[in-house]
Amino acid sequence: MTLPRSYAVVLPAYLAGLLALDTQVSFNGQLALGALTFAVLAVALRPLARLVRAQAVGVVLFATVGEVTGSLVWGVYHYRLHNLPLFIPPAHGLVYLSGIALSRSLRARAVVWAAAVGAAAWGIAGLTVLPRLDVAGAVGVPLLLVFLWRSRSRATYAGVFLVVAALELYGTSIGTWRWASTLPGLGIPDGNPPSGVAGGYVWFDVMALLVAPWLVYFGAGTLKPKLSALSGAVRSSIRRREPIGTMSASGASSRASVT
Repeated sequence: MTLPRSYAVVLPAYLAGLLALDTQVSFNGQLALGALTFAVLAVALRPLARLVRAQAVGVVLFATVGEVTGSLVWGVYHYRLHNLPLFIPPAHGLVYLSGIALSRSLRARAVVWAAAVGAAAWGIAGLTVLPRLDVAGAVGVPLLLVFLWRSRSRATYAGVFLVVAALELYGTSIGTWRWASTLPGLGIPDGNPPSGVAGGYVWFDVMALLVAPWLVYFGAGTLKPKLSALSGAVRSSIRRREPIGTMSASGASSRASVT
């Protein structure tokens, strides 16, 4: 399965422009940006193999559930208009593709180390020198570090972390969204953005890698996952060795080489 390396630049650039435009439009403008972003995602997915498409769709589904829960229900963060902009769900798919492309455009070891050092430094800074105390974010950093250390898909997670970190810092700086100073109902100090926010993306990615073979199977009947897919996906997430140039699609035997 091939994935254009240009996605590592083109898609983040689109997302940065999208967030900037959002600060200038009304609700109707957000609807237009949402339709445009769905179209961009469809175009980006078109040249990819079914399994990669299914992974991106899985990320969109699980991330949307996370967005509704975290923003609209719990109120951990709020978007500018206190809604869930229509462009956010497809944007998660673009973030995932950007992260994969980035991890395959550079040396995998360098990407993983950059993500690990960056996450650890950010977490420590949130507890010491940043203007807002970030205890909640620091709690999420160890989870990300475990996946970067043990997972066979750590290069993918590292690439996604770097894209997410850049977009979070950018989006909060221009006012597209803002994180609450404390977790509602818990009172735990939180950053804006929190350092451990990418830890949530790990779970989106893990779940997407789990369901992708099933989506392909039910959609085309070409890849039948094993009944032990759940246990396999968990094992895939904690194994230490990840051959460079390969990406585990699930804990089952299927693998996809992404260039």
